[in-house]
Amino acid sequence: MTERLPEDPHMLVSAVNMLLRDGEFESLEDVCRSYDREPEEMKAFLRESGYEYNAEQRQFR
Repeated sequence: MTERLPEDPHMLVSAVNMLLRDGEFESLEDVCRSYDREPEEMKAFLRESGYEYNAEQRQFR
């Protein structure tokens, strides 16, 4: 995949939530696999900016 996810945490949350909401991906793991990212690393990175992943709602908040 030639596209990249944003590095800015706020833009990253927006992008990932959009990908999950629009049904392009079934899970955070699918998003990460497609963009060559590790789910736990992404969660830790975004946690530092105050975002937590809710698997039931399939979104960062």
